[in-house]
Amino acid sequence: MLIQLSIRDIVLIERLDLSFESGLSVLTGETGAGKSILLDSLSLALGGRGDGGLVRHGLDKGQVTAVFDVAGNHRARVLLRENGIDDDGDLIFRRVQSADGRTKASINDQPVSVQLMRQAGQMLVEIHGQHDDRALVDIAAHRTLLDAFTGVTDEATAVSELYRSWRDAERALKTHKARVEAAQREADYLRSSVEELETLSPRDGEEDELAEERARMQKSERIAGDIAEASEFLNGSASPVPLLSSMMRRLERKSHEAPGLLEDTVQLLDQALDLLSNAQMEVEAALRKTEFDPRQLERVEERLFALRAAGRKYSVAVADLPALAEKMVADLAELDAGEERLGQLQKVSEAAKLAYDAAALALSAKRHHGADALADAVMAELPALKLERARFMVTVSTDPENAAAEGIDTVEFHVQTNPGTRPGPIMKVASGGELSRFLLALKVALADRGSAPTLVFDEIDTGVGGAVADAIGQRLKRLSDRVQVLSVTHAPQVAARASTHLLISKGPAGDGSDKIATRVATMAPEHRAEEIARMLSGASVTDEARAAAARLLAGNG
Repeated sequence: MLIQLSIRDIVLIERLDLSFESGLSVLTGETGAGKSILLDSLSLALGGRGDGGLVRHGLDKGQVTAVFDVAGNHRARVLLRENGIDDDGDLIFRRVQSADGRTKASINDQPVSVQLMRQAGQMLVEIHGQHDDRALVDIAAHRTLLDAFTGVTDEATAVSELYRSWRDAERALKTHKARVEAAQREADYLRSSVEELETLSPRDGEEDELAEERARMQKSERIAGDIAEASEFLNGSASPVPLLSSMMRRLERKSHEAPGLLEDTVQLLDQALDLLSNAQMEVEAALRKTEFDPRQLERVEERLFALRAAGRKYSVAVADLPALAEKMVADLAELDAGEERLGQLQKVSEAAKLAYDAAALALSAKRHHGADALADAVMAELPALKLERARFMVTVSTDPENAAAEGIDTVEFHVQTNPGTRPGPIMKVASGGELSRFLLALKVALADRGSAPTLVFDEIDTGVGGAVADAIGQRLKRLSDRVQVLSVTHAPQVAARASTHLLISKGPAGDGSDKIATRVATMAPEHRAEEIARMLSGASVTDEARAAAARLLAGNG
């Protein structure tokens, strides 16, 4: 619940610190005293729209702080934890409003976005007035309230989770199906390509090996003629070896006839013959090395051509052909596996849809049953609120083809304010005063189900008096047994039932200036009778009014 509200420099409020208790608290005061300022300040602290005009005249900024004490598992705490906000102890909402229109928001002294502050604030406080009934304006809230009354909030959450699971499964199926269809369009190309590459069977480094071998054979082909000519010269019929050998033998025989004359010549010729013999052997060896099979060169060139043609066809380097072949084989395997996976995803999606359908239908049945019970509970409250001729209806429209996270139902509150008139949506048919009383009846029927822990009612008793005002007071009091209730009221019958009475007044600021300030005081029991008497009689309080106020307080004590 709300335990403290601190306001600094907002409109007519210079400094105000209010503490709140559980139960029913009323705020009373003369028209224009500043009751709306309090509600605007509280709304600002809850993430409401900022306005530089809220800042006290002549100052740069104002500030509002609201402190809440809620259970550790309250959904507002869960929301804050999910957003990384420390929620130990009380929840402290602080909003700083600058005169230039800018605002700063924090929760537990950690900066937050206004959106997060508003979202958490709506979980903690509901502010209702004749023209600001969020619970009635938003049709989606009608379904939430019916679920809370019927006790199927957890089932509604489960349906929402099943819906997300079904949609996730559908998206996964759709994505995979598109991938498989794209692969199937490529399937024939993939299979023919894999077959071609498997037949070609390229090896890593094969192109370099073949190119080197071809270059060697082409080089050998170019020099083989010169080597053969040298071989023919050294070993053929024109070889000088026989002539030199014959000449050396003749000179050797003549050397005996002239000692010391030809020995060196004979020796040099002998060495020359040895060298020529070695040259003959080397030339023969070189000639053998240049020998190759022309068909092998043809085969190498054909292989190179085939590899390079495949590289051009598949737009990859020849060196990448083995990797491409492996990838295409893997793609084919993935296609085959993908078709199998498609069947599995189809089954998962169908199962998720069946689970959602079953849960949504079961939830729908409980909503239809609960709709009548909620309508009866609200109707039971209407006669005392002088709406005895009105009818309150909870319409549940079910469309299994219009599945959503919230289920298959649309829930809307309809009313008939007078017999013979056409029933219609509550926001279109009911007047402002009637709306407030319908809302109060609805909140009483719901008790602490589907409501924030703090409810604020802004003058919902406007325009009524006597028995109706007393009935409103009774229901606010009964509602305050379950949740904290704050009511801005002009009805003495409502004020008399409060456990805490706050009096709002306006007067000189007390600083020697002519400024006006709004003040709020918690009234002691002995002073309440005078304020209720004022509410009964107006500016001039009579003894009869005081007596009536005393009776009201005594009857509600």
